Amino acid sequence: MAYQLYRNTTLGNSLQESLDELIQSQQITPQLALQVLLQFDKAINSALAQRVRNRVNFRGSLNTYRFCDNVWTFVLNDVEFREVTELVKVDKVKIVACDGKKILVPILQNDKKCGGFLCNIFC
Repeated sequence: MAYQLYRNTTLGNSLQESLDELIQSQQITPQLALQVLLQFDKAINSALAQRVRNRVNFRGSLNTYRFCDNVWTFVLNDVEFREVTELVKVDKVKIVACDGKKILVPILQNDKKCGGFLCNIFC
């Protein structure tokens, strides 16, 4: 079982819309669409954990935080994201971080840079 965080991305939404169209035209069953979404969840979590190596530093004012069902949620205000040569400022950011060790143990086992967490940032 993989986290479903990335279904709400542009890619995930496009996939869901396409699957809905195929279901409406009776080209696939809802069960097959669900299997495709589950495979997408596994593939996107795996790809991001294995292939993405960029690092971004950020700083902001903590508005709220929550830890529920092994998921951290942070809301920050006046946030600056810094990469090597770029600086991006946003008014408000929501960060959702899930413990990747329990679900993706073979993938994140040796990755100490991110502490074994999968993060999704919403601006």
